[in-house]
Amino acid sequence: MRRHGTSRTTLTWTALAAAAALTLSACGDDGTQEPRGPEGSTAAPRVQLPKLPGEKIEVAAVWTGPEQENFTKVLKEFEKRTGASVTFVPAQDPIVTFLGTKIAGGAPPDVALLPQVGALTAAVENKWAQPLGPEAAAQLDANYSKGWKQLGAVGGTQYGVYYKAANKSLIWYNAKAFEAAGVKPPKTWKELIAAADTLSASGTPAVSVAGADGWTLTDWFENIYLSQAGPEKYDQLAKHQIKWTDDSVKQALTTLGELFGRKDFLAGGPSGALATEFPKSVTQTFTGGDRPAAAMVFEGDFVAVNIAQTEAKVGEDALVFPFPAVGEKAPVVSGGDVAVALKPSKGAQALLTFLASPDAAEIHARQGGFVSPNKAVDPGAYPNAIQRDIAKALIAAGDDFRFDMSDQAPAAFGGTPGAGEWKALQDFLANPSDVAGTQAKLEADAAKAYGN
Repeated sequence: MRRHGTSRTTLTWTALAAAAALTLSACGDDGTQEPRGPEGSTAAPRVQLPKLPGEKIEVAAVWTGPEQENFTKVLKEFEKRTGASVTFVPAQDPIVTFLGTKIAGGAPPDVALLPQVGALTAAVENKWAQPLGPEAAAQLDANYSKGWKQLGAVGGTQYGVYYKAANKSLIWYNAKAFEAAGVKPPKTWKELIAAADTLSASGTPAVSVAGADGWTLTDWFENIYLSQAGPEKYDQLAKHQIKWTDDSVKQALTTLGELFGRKDFLAGGPSGALATEFPKSVTQTFTGGDRPAAAMVFEGDFVAVNIAQTEAKVGEDALVFPFPAVGEKAPVVSGGDVAVALKPSKGAQALLTFLASPDAAEIHARQGGFVSPNKAVDPGAYPNAIQRDIAKALIAAGDDFRFDMSDQAPAAFGGTPGAGEWKALQDFLANPSDVAGTQAKLEADAAKAYGN
């Protein structure tokens, strides 16, 4: 599968400096604005949609649990406005394989939300995707920066709308655990390792790692690599223009091994981490009272969705700090989900138009655990200061951002459970001393997937 050659983009630290204030301003916010648009507002809708009485639309995404439930509220509003009937179809990773099976069976969904750039490229190359219609394109032009539009285009044609974005360079922490150990949010990797040592010595393992989900491990690597090797090397590795046996990869894996190699740092040790799925990695960090399973958990702004399943309150019990600098600059890696039409139907294009509007994004934003790259979204729609600051920083970055490296890769390498980068990094978590073996496996799998 060939990848699309648009510019690859990561949020710069300058644009996201506001995120550093999250640990300070995490408790209440006097600047909350009244929400606009649907869901309890008196404001008129800002996007006009066609009437589609009796039309049935299917939407596929890999979202589950609260994330799926929150998105369903958006679909309900679309139904209310259009008269269409929308069904959510749970998809499995890799979504390209899932969609291929549905299409081969003659039953593709009308719209799919793809979590990888490579998946969008594959959908276009397989002639599954439909170009964006004029109404959806108009919303995109009005509400999105050039960088996000480029990520939804292939070969100069616009196919997708980045409905959901993510700042994947955040470490969330249990405020009570930090206070009990006398630890402050670290700003550098060296300080993070020192804090982890202090936390673990206090009786609370430092980090909850979701090793059962290989994608979280790719995010660990990417943040370290971007900060340590720099954006130029990052872009080269993302395109497989340098090999995974490069010394820069060795250095990043060795650095990651400083954390993964300390069994006492990990909740449940390496074996426990490898058995921990992402939702549990979050909830076990914010439950257990004075004895949580871990003091910290790494991942994006969407962690807030899972924190909401506990009694912890974001901004009080659950705070956040930016991923510490490994090199000269702290990294910020962005991800996202792109909506694309798989059927040439009026309903599919109408839904893409809605998803490109601030009306849809604001409904989802109010539920928490969601950040939109749509610059027209009212900041007051976000439920707390932390989410509001993350969203503002994302918009402030404009076009100056880099995208998740594994999500740019062919799905066989960067997006398949039990294979490629996901599996190699799971093996590394089990044995962090095997840097050379991990590099060799990564390069072999990458060469096969990229075809070079």
